[in-house]
Amino acid sequence: MLGFLVTLGVTFIGLLAITFFIGRIVPIDPVLAVVGDRAPVAVYERVREEMGLDRPLAAQFVSYVGDVVTGNFGTAVSTGKPVIEDLARVFPATLEMATLGIILGVLIGVPLGVVAASRRGSWLDQGIRVVGLLGYSVPAFWLGLVGLAVFYAKLKWVGGPGRVDIFYDGVVTPITGLILVDSIIAGDWEIFRNAVWHLILPASCLGFFSLAYIARMTRSFMLDQLSQEYVTTARVKGVPERLVIWRHAFRPIRVPLITVIGLSYAGLLEGSVMIETIFSWPGIGNYLTVALLNADMAAVLGSTLVIGAVFIGINKISDVLYRVLDPRAR
Repeated sequence: MLGFLVTLGVTFIGLLAITFFIGRIVPIDPVLAVVGDRAPVAVYERVREEMGLDRPLAAQFVSYVGDVVTGNFGTAVSTGKPVIEDLARVFPATLEMATLGIILGVLIGVPLGVVAASRRGSWLDQGIRVVGLLGYSVPAFWLGLVGLAVFYAKLKWVGGPGRVDIFYDGVVTPITGLILVDSIIAGDWEIFRNAVWHLILPASCLGFFSLAYIARMTRSFMLDQLSQEYVTTARVKGVPERLVIWRHAFRPIRVPLITVIGLSYAGLLEGSVMIETIFSWPGIGNYLTVALLNADMAAVLGSTLVIGAVFIGINKISDVLYRVLDPRAR
């Protein structure tokens, strides 16, 4: 346990160092973002001193670590609010969409991978491999736009951009920031249905990308297991093929699948920028994009730090689950 905490602490310090030095080497002047490019030199120097940018880098880094530990990420220029408040507002929206996306990816991708491996070389296997290839090659913005054009504008099967219809916006008091959970807490099932209606399409787009990766990796893992001698032995003994696949071949791949699913989930949490932009989804990806366009380094670094922390957290959770499922790793 002590080693785990030490590793976690060192990794987090490394993440802090990376985000800090990124903020110092990018060709964006955080002072100009605050005062503007027409401010007098005296005002520029005063603000630079107030921001602590006149001090040595080592002293700046120590102050940066202290601020992050206390939850002070600075003030966002684009919103005028503390970055930590902005992140607490936008991150739940991304979490909600990415969680539904990974659930869809796992529920569909894992069975597809298993079926493709068990029917290797068949038309079914080829079709699933084509789906996986499309998941890797189709641009996110194209898939989002086509989805909106077909399923929203043409067929009216799903909701349009945004988390809810505009006349429902702000009706439910945010408690967790997850609008599905908050609407359930408030007992407002009409808003819950409307939120689900809006969430289905963007989450399905994310789920399509994750299921392509998960299906491909599941197929690869299963093919390796199906070629093992113990599987051949089980078949020779007359064990039903369903049990051979799901009990004998699938169980050993659960451990590497945990890592694959964890990485896919983390990727959805940080890589949904295009989907959030297309669907006007008020998540961390959209927030980060606006911050970059406005040269808002406090918001950029805060968002980057949160995304990095999510990656670290999910990887550590995967390690724990790895040990639970595989006694040899304990």
